[in-house]
Amino acid sequence: MADNFVRTGKPSGTALRVATVRAVHRLLDDPIVFDDPLALPILGPEAEAALRADPFQYNDQLSRGLRASLVVRSRVAEDEVARAVAAGVRQYVVLGAGLDTFAYRNPFATEGLRVFEVDHPSTQEWKRGRLAAANIPLPDGLVFAPVDFEHGTLAEGLAAVGFDTAKPACFSWLGVTMYLTEAAVFDTLSFIAGLAPGSSVTFDFRVPLDQLNPVERSITEMIMQRVAEAGEPWISAFDPEGLRARLRDLGFSRAEALLPEKLNRRYLFKRKDGLSTRVRIMRASR
Repeated sequence: MADNFVRTGKPSGTALRVATVRAVHRLLDDPIVFDDPLALPILGPEAEAALRADPFQYNDQLSRGLRASLVVRSRVAEDEVARAVAAGVRQYVVLGAGLDTFAYRNPFATEGLRVFEVDHPSTQEWKRGRLAAANIPLPDGLVFAPVDFEHGTLAEGLAAVGFDTAKPACFSWLGVTMYLTEAAVFDTLSFIAGLAPGSSVTFDFRVPLDQLNPVERSITEMIMQRVAEAGEPWISAFDPEGLRARLRDLGFSRAEALLPEKLNRRYLFKRKDGLSTRVRIMRASR
């Protein structure tokens, strides 16, 4: 598996941007699609104060499109967690957790849901500092799974912290696949496909540029240039139907591609603020 499965060495600018976007959604948008009351405090007091003073600095057209995509993908992932818990799943794994806050507002804690956060050790250390500074306690159901992919694997990292491969698990994998090689993506999906029946994964993915309309292609190329300049280039892209077929070949019994039209109708229908997403999401289950 590639060592850039999670951002390594230093805190990821991507993790900060995602938390900032979640916070702006809570400050500006109505109705709220994905409510994360911890997104603001986890940014730190100075960043929170600056954001509260002027959230509109993140409200240009490009920012609104990004915000819609990030909150919709988080909502889809947590909707899948709720479905999995209702079906009896009690292990939830957040791959490349960054500043994700599900574990600290876990609505299924009393039902015994354990949350495993997988990330690079240095990123987890940075996050722990932010949690402490924001007085956000570490809940009993949280398990940090530090994994440095230069020296270990996802399977080893989870096994070391008590993950039970004999029981089903729900995985979320957001904002990661586009940064990985195709081989690294399918290494992770193969591991999940080999787990107990009832296991599932929700992840977003990028489609090839030739599958985009001219406007979306132009925006995507601009974003690709920005992330490449920031040292985090996008690498992989997948055709939705081809990806579904490969997931079934791996052993997933169900693979559903949630494309923009369906996501906008389900989560962003008839909004006055005009939020609209172009994100692509795959949900697959054993």
